[in-house]
Amino acid sequence: MTNHAPEPPNDRELAGVVRHFGRARVLVIGDAILDRYRIGDAHRLSPEAPIPVLRPTRHHDTPGGAANVAMNVVTLGGQAVLAGVIGDDDAGRALARLLQDDARIEVALIVAPGRPTTSKTRFIAGAHQLLRLDEETTAALDETTAAALLSRVDAALDRVDVVILSDYAKGVLCDAVLSPLLDLIAGRGKPVIADPKRPDFTAYRGVTVLTPNEHEVRVATHVDIQFDAEADRAGRAALDATGGEAVLVKRSAKGLTLVRRGEPAMHFPTRAREVADVSGAGDTLVAALAVALAAGAPLPEAAMLANVTAGISVEKTGTATVSQAELLNALHTDVLASTDRKVRVLEEAMDLAGAWRAQGLRVGFANGCFDLIHPGHVHLLTRARMGCDRLIVALNTDASVRRLKGPTRPVQNEDARAIVMASLSPVDMVVLFDEDTPLELIRALRPDVLIKGADYTVDQVVGGDLVRGWGGEVLLVDLREGHSTSGTIRRMAAHEGTV
Repeated sequence: MTNHAPEPPNDRELAGVVRHFGRARVLVIGDAILDRYRIGDAHRLSPEAPIPVLRPTRHHDTPGGAANVAMNVVTLGGQAVLAGVIGDDDAGRALARLLQDDARIEVALIVAPGRPTTSKTRFIAGAHQLLRLDEETTAALDETTAAALLSRVDAALDRVDVVILSDYAKGVLCDAVLSPLLDLIAGRGKPVIADPKRPDFTAYRGVTVLTPNEHEVRVATHVDIQFDAEADRAGRAALDATGGEAVLVKRSAKGLTLVRRGEPAMHFPTRAREVADVSGAGDTLVAALAVALAAGAPLPEAAMLANVTAGISVEKTGTATVSQAELLNALHTDVLASTDRKVRVLEEAMDLAGAWRAQGLRVGFANGCFDLIHPGHVHLLTRARMGCDRLIVALNTDASVRRLKGPTRPVQNEDARAIVMASLSPVDMVVLFDEDTPLELIRALRPDVLIKGADYTVDQVVGGDLVRGWGGEVLLVDLREGHSTSGTIRRMAAHEGTV
């Protein structure tokens, strides 16, 4: 008998993993950087030297390095703890303010007096970068700061699922930190991903996954990785150096190569459509890899998702993050958004529901499997929409339907059900949920009206007490007799039996 390798997951199956990103908790440790952009026009040369004169028109600052990794974790839907070091200076305070603006990031930065915050200022005219000014030190942390950083990590480890070491060779992950840090993480049994900068990979011995780029793996292993077979060989040499479970080689335009102990290499071609800027793409990739692993994805699937996410990142200019919604769209679920962008991930749904309430609109909420839409469903949704200004419909995911109704259901997958639901005029928003009940979704969206069929009583409606508690109401809608998905399926089965 011939053994066939299992089929890789398709984009719809990967999208199912992305919808679980909200459960991911990631600790990011490393070199936090402030990226500064000074943008303007340059129409003449300086009379003092043959250099362009930049007349600035706008500027902005963004978190970079390990801070950008943490930002990517939260925009993908996860929660992040950021441990690192900043200076007692304007750049450090600016970086701290940017990070504190996002409640999903727990900031665990140590302030080291006398040590500058690493900052990179880019001067840009049009699409061209004229100059980059780096203000930094690469000196190792002093003993007191190193001990304080390790203490912060120790306090955070029990609250996270995965750890990222974001090494930019700015002195934070120095010898006095890296070795005891790896011992500390191993003692808690946490998987750790290391994005390396050292030329000797043995310094990262004990990491679960190493994510070097082409240049880094070439320097460390002395193997040129122009072709897949060479990338495999270099990855295995790196794996021997770390003693870990896997090495994920970032090969720029050639995509990724995943090398695992005792398994054949896997090669993932790049998913980028048009490259605008590769700045920060490595940060985005390692963040997506960690969030996917923390959400329960096996390593190959996590690598596939990281590859797609990095492809989105390089289509953007400057240090950029990728949102959960952008990733879902890239996984070919953008067809779901074609009906007036009605299908939303949780973060978008919360923002939109909040905006509706701010406008004084009455927000309604209905939920169900809605496997095969029939006239009874249409009646329920039409009556529901009459009781509110905006109607949100929460759909059980395929996994949730199977748990509730058995392995043969649903008849239509969650993407198809969402498309059909979004096409109905009474419906203003569609959200998928994976739990057995929509209780957490109700708590997050805070509807004013909770709608259910009249085969329930008010006390039986999940979330009814919550909605009534914040001043809302539960609306029970009379059902049309003779319409049910289960009945339709039974009739179809009986008909097939007579053919």
